[in-house]
Amino acid sequence: MLNLESIDNIFRNRKGNLIGKYKKSAVMILLYEKDGKDHIIYEQRAFTLNHQPGDICFPGGKMEEDESPKETAIREVVEELGVKEEDIEFLGEMDFFISPYGAIMYPFVARLHTSDINPNKDEVDHIFMVPLDYFENNPPEVHEININPEIKDDFPFHMIYGGREYKFARGKMVQYFYSYYNHNIWGFTALITKTFCDIVKTGKK
Repeated sequence: MLNLESIDNIFRNRKGNLIGKYKKSAVMILLYEKDGKDHIIYEQRAFTLNHQPGDICFPGGKMEEDESPKETAIREVVEELGVKEEDIEFLGEMDFFISPYGAIMYPFVARLHTSDINPNKDEVDHIFMVPLDYFENNPPEVHEININPEIKDDFPFHMIYGGREYKFARGKMVQYFYSYYNHNIWGFTALITKTFCDIVKTGKK
């Protein structure tokens, strides 16, 4: 049985963790200099994939066990784009976010110093590059999604004050959309893109 001393020993200098289990992934905002301008590299996911086929995304993917978010992002760039790790100049961390769907995404920023890109066709249909100044001159289209609780019939309303009339929290999630020629960048990829561009614009670390 826990006593006062054991509780003190557990919590003294303890670092907090997230409550709950989350799917963790990492992506890389990969910059490539072309014609004297910085470009962001995007992928269109293979149309044969079971999860989000054809979506526009950054190189990235699920964190493996005992792997840091940074290691995940670099590994995924190498695997998906067929480049060498030594051609990747790691710059630093972006802001990470927790989605309302039980996932954490860790974005990073790096430069690619090779034009020898060979996408993995099992995962990537093709890549394309968008000049950074395009985002400066073309703000995204903005829409909102309502996030509401879906409550099952066996939920124990009798155990909460107010029962079925209880005012459960509801929320909204902003969705950004960028259109670049025949590519539509949206979802978390657009959110990360806008956040990155906002940071670059303000110059704040």
